[in-house]
Amino acid sequence: MASTFTWVPTVANFSGTATAKVRSAQFGDGYQQRAADGINNISSQFSLQFIANETDTRAIRAFLIAAAGADSFYWTPPLWDDPALFYCETWAEPTKDGDWYTMTATFQQTFDPGQDDSTTTG
Repeated sequence: MASTFTWVPTVANFSGTATAKVRSAQFGDGYQQRAADGINNISSQFSLQFIANETDTRAIRAFLIAAAGADSFYWTPPLWDDPALFYCETWAEPTKDGDWYTMTATFQQTFDPGQDDSTTTG
């Protein structure tokens, strides 16, 4: 089973986008027919920012490195009732300001549980 990402991102610099895959056919009379493309035709992507102490920042970074951009993990976005599967191919290395570290990451929804279930949880 996939691991669960439990660290909470900051509200600042948090954004998400949902994209629906749709098939369409355009007809000569201006009529267009549209239909959802597949059973999982809506996927989401989130740009996240984490501001945390050194211990939590190290743990977040270790989690993402262990997943290696290929393994999916569970995460629950705001206003979602249940966790969903995501992967993360891109994250920024942490920057330090006093005792706090800031890092960003992009989570992309997937419907494939991935290959590895041995990554650590937060």
